[in-house]
Amino acid sequence: MTVKREKTKLSVEKRKTVGREVKFLRRKGILPANIYGKKIKSLAVQLSAKSFLPVLKEVGETGLLELKVTDEENVRPVLIHSVQFHPTSGEPLHADFYQVDLKEKVTTKVPVELIGESLAVKDKIGILIQPLSEVEVEALPADLPEKIEVDISGLKTIGDTILVETVKIAEGIKILTDGKEVLAKIEPPAKEEVVIAPVAEEVTAEGGETEKAGEETPKAGEKKPEETKTE
Repeated sequence: MTVKREKTKLSVEKRKTVGREVKFLRRKGILPANIYGKKIKSLAVQLSAKSFLPVLKEVGETGLLELKVTDEENVRPVLIHSVQFHPTSGEPLHADFYQVDLKEKVTTKVPVELIGESLAVKDKIGILIQPLSEVEVEALPADLPEKIEVDISGLKTIGDTILVETVKIAEGIKILTDGKEVLAKIEPPAKEEVVIAPVAEEVTAEGGETEKAGEETPKAGEKKPEETKTE
C-alpha cells in the first residue's frame, strides 16, 4: 500500500556568495544550495539550515516540495537531491533541489515500511529479515508516495517470503525494482553456541581418594617423598 503526503513549502533566497566563500555562510547557519533540472538554468540559492532539516526529515528525497524563491512569483516544484553532511558534526553542508515538470514522470527510490505482526516472530518460530529498505519507482512527481507499506501478518513459518512483485501499488506508479527481489522473509533463529569449560582429568586412587592426573601415587608401604626445606 502506498502512502501519499501533503505538499510541503520551503522559502529560499538567491545566493551571490559562491566558491570557497560559502564557508562564511555556514558559520552564520546559512545553507548553500542549488536549483537545477531539465530545460532550466541552474540557480544558486541559500536558506536557513535550521529550517531545512525539519523539511528534509519530513519529505526525504521522494517528497514533492514547493520551493518559493524570493522575488519570484511562482513556486518551483522540486525534489531534494544530494544533501552533503559534515562527517563529524552531521550538519548539512550543501543541498541540491531538482526542479521537475509535473507532467513528466520521474524515477526515484521510495522507502519500504513493514507493518503488522508476523506470527512466526510472535511465536518465536523464526526471525524477520528485511533485505530491501527501499524500492525504485517511476511516477509523476505529484503521485510519488511517501512510503510503501508492506503487511507482514501473512508470514507464519520459516521460509515464508514477500516478493516485490506481490506488493499492491497505486495506479500511475510503476515499481522498477526486480519483482523477484525479497522484501521480507522468515529465517530460522540464530543458534547459540554452547561453550563447554575444560574439566581437569582426575584419577581415583585406592581408598576412594581423588588425586590430580600426573601426580605420582605411592605404592603400598611407600611414603611420599618429603619436601626439601630450604633454609
